[in-house]
Amino acid sequence: MEALIPVINKLQDVFNTVGADIIQLPQIAVVGTQSSGKSSVLESLVGRDLLPRGTGVVTRRPLILQLVHVDPGDARKNEDGGRDAEEWGKFLHTKNKIYTDFDEIRQEIEQETERVSGNNKGISDDPIHLKIFSPHVVNLTLVDLPGITKVPVGDQPKDIEIQIRDLILKHISNPNCIILAVTAANTDMATSEALKVAREVDPDGRRTLAVVTKLDLMDAGTDAMDVLMGRVIPVKLGIIGVVNRSQLDINNKKSVADAIRDEYAFLQKKYPSLANRNGTKYLARTLNRLLMHHIRDCLPELKTRINVLAAQYQSLLSSYGEPVEDQSATLLQLITKFATEYCNTIEGTAKYIETAELCGGARICYIFHETFGRTLESVDPLGGLSTIDILTAIRNATGPRPSLFVPEVSFELLVKKQVKRLEEPSLRCVELVHEEMQRIIQHCSNYSTQELQRFPKLHEAIVEVVTSLLRKRLPITNEMVHNLVAIELAYINTKHPDFADACGVMNNNIEEQRRNRMRELPAAVPRDKAPAGGSQGEQDSTGNWRGMLKKGEDASGSGHESPLKGAVNLLDVPVPVARKLSSREQRDCEVIERLIKSYFLIVRKNIQDSVPKAVMHFLVNHVKDSLQSELVGQLYKSGLLNDLLTESEDMAQRRKEAADMLQALQRASQVIAEIRETHLW
Repeated sequence: MEALIPVINKLQDVFNTVGADIIQLPQIAVVGTQSSGKSSVLESLVGRDLLPRGTGVVTRRPLILQLVHVDPGDARKNEDGGRDAEEWGKFLHTKNKIYTDFDEIRQEIEQETERVSGNNKGISDDPIHLKIFSPHVVNLTLVDLPGITKVPVGDQPKDIEIQIRDLILKHISNPNCIILAVTAANTDMATSEALKVAREVDPDGRRTLAVVTKLDLMDAGTDAMDVLMGRVIPVKLGIIGVVNRSQLDINNKKSVADAIRDEYAFLQKKYPSLANRNGTKYLARTLNRLLMHHIRDCLPELKTRINVLAAQYQSLLSSYGEPVEDQSATLLQLITKFATEYCNTIEGTAKYIETAELCGGARICYIFHETFGRTLESVDPLGGLSTIDILTAIRNATGPRPSLFVPEVSFELLVKKQVKRLEEPSLRCVELVHEEMQRIIQHCSNYSTQELQRFPKLHEAIVEVVTSLLRKRLPITNEMVHNLVAIELAYINTKHPDFADACGVMNNNIEEQRRNRMRELPAAVPRDKAPAGGSQGEQDSTGNWRGMLKKGEDASGSGHESPLKGAVNLLDVPVPVARKLSSREQRDCEVIERLIKSYFLIVRKNIQDSVPKAVMHFLVNHVKDSLQSELVGQLYKSGLLNDLLTESEDMAQRRKEAADMLQALQRASQVIAEIRETHLW
């Protein structure tokens, strides 16, 4: 199992090459307040002075520290790169540069921190990756995080506490992370900020290990026995006490090895019963053991996660396409594919079917039979016509002579006015279909032909060509629909079979009504004179134009005023709008209304059938049939190839990143497969 940690280090190296943290690898995060001794604990584990020192926030970027155990003779066997020491370090950001001077490693950490975080004590979540090779370390992966602080100092941001807290939570929320909570022994364990923040993400304490530092700095007469025994704050993974070097020791260049020897002596003297379960060496072995077991538990889920991500990046890379080699063939292929997908979307056979809303041919069908059909059905055949309008049209059609029958001219005049109202919804139907044909372009670009996203100029050119084609067909289709209505207006076919049947029914009804009235007349009135007399009497008694003129003549003959003047005054009086119609006037209006309604329904049925056919023929089908040839004719030109097939600026970069990530995931999968083969898992 010891070999599991190098495997995780190898996986870490794999993902470091692509700068990705999409895989949460098992690691140990060191959490504590400022000056709690975090850095001293890490240096004790490494065995060398390598971390920046100072007051305030010193660790301002996460430091991912990989400790790799090597045999003592390995450094001598591999002297490439000028390596002449048994311990050395490597930073990820300096590539293959090897550091054998640990003071230089400290300076590089400080410089890299200031390069990203600035020199104003601000923090950054961009980690520094450092790998230490040494025969004196155990295999570990540690993350040194900024110390928890409460009050900003100097020119630190006012929300520095929140920033640090969020950064710590980001790392320790990883379920594959072991939390190393560092607390100073000379502080109250119950107020430990490190344990408090650890419990927020690990309430059961299954992955939290507590470290108590500065055992030698406790007040005289006190000790940490209860704390180390877990009587104050119990911690499942245990509590380990260590003794750090003091600042005076550091200033006097006291080595870590000497400090560890002094630590052992102190523990034997102060805590003899607990000495073998405390100290830096025991801490290193414990962390190594915990990390190995944790890695073993995490590997199955890690393998599944890597396989899922590999499949996703493979699909992503496929969507980006391969680099263009044959421009002519690529252009023709993309044009053909777009034209095919456009037509398939109309026909309903597209590969990508929209589920959120109607699209393509389905929406066009909905426009024809739901939107347009219901709009026509909602048009009232007699809308906008009042009884007075109909009566006025009848009278205007008779001229100066009173009519015995309803004039046909009045019917044609009124029915044409009503039929004309069908033109606006018909043209609106054309507009809606045109808009949907335009929307199909975007649908194909987004879902059907993702390759077009690689070539923005080609995409723009295709959109322009199709839009231009639709724009050219729109006035032609509008003209045809306008002509369909004009054709209906050009000839009112009163011999239409449906209209003739309606007229026959109305004539029978009118004749039946006349007979009923004749039966109701007094016996002294001759039946052959009754209709004329009755009609004349009704019209004279209801104040129609003839009665008004007659009354005007009587008035002018009996008075002293000018006859011309009196007649003009009578003619200037308008017909009352709300007056009661005579029986004949009412009957004539009813006849005209019925005829208009009957003929209007015939025309509406024709329009409802012919407009969708015209739109399909002149717009939809024409665009489908000519789209391929139009695109080829406009775009398939040798002088346009280089320009049209120029990739977007970030496409090549995204393809490279996806390819690198896929390669890293495949290498990671191979590493895990090797674990199974060697029975480490």
